Amino acid sequence: MTATPDAAPAARARLLELIKELAVVRGKVILSSGAEADYYIDLRRITLHHEASRLVGQVMLSLVDEAGIDFECAGGLTMGADPVGTAVMHAAADAGRAVDAFVVRKAQKSYGMGRQVEGPSVEGRKVLVLEDTSTTGGSALTAVEGVRKAGGNVVAVAVIVDRDTGAKEKIEAETGVPYLFAFGKDELGLN
Repeated sequence: MTATPDAAPAARARLLELIKELAVVRGKVILSSGAEADYYIDLRRITLHHEASRLVGQVMLSLVDEAGIDFECAGGLTMGADPVGTAVMHAAADAGRAVDAFVVRKAQKSYGMGRQVEGPSVEGRKVLVLEDTSTTGGSALTAVEGVRKAGGNVVAVAVIVDRDTGAKEKIEAETGVPYLFAFGKDELGLN
């Protein structure tokens, strides 16, 4: 089963409106990568928004389905990927599919069970690594490494917004898996 095809274009159009309205902040900022930019895309304003969150799940599920990628678990590096993974899990459930979400810590815990990947086990399972946005690809690469150490089979990396700064090329070269994105910076008027 896939996301409802008729709903996908409407969900994508509405999500794009909300991203432009709520998440694009113009002005000089320093990104997590250390790079300076003239704008910031604050996707937590989207992934944690009452209307947009549901759309994130629908759009990301549709994106991955259209690419023909089969997966059982979805998540990524905490904190940006947490609500994206949860949104995909819920969208999949709405479509009658069982997809688990997970969270990857920046480093393995030194206490408790000592895990880096939290949630249902990813071991031996097809895993989709998610991120809200990517500049250098660093967060997604950390997540891929953590998932692979935990025995997961990473099948793709998918982000809501790609900043067109080389993350796609770097992630594909270093991981050997496809990199997908729902929106490019050009669609947000950020050329």
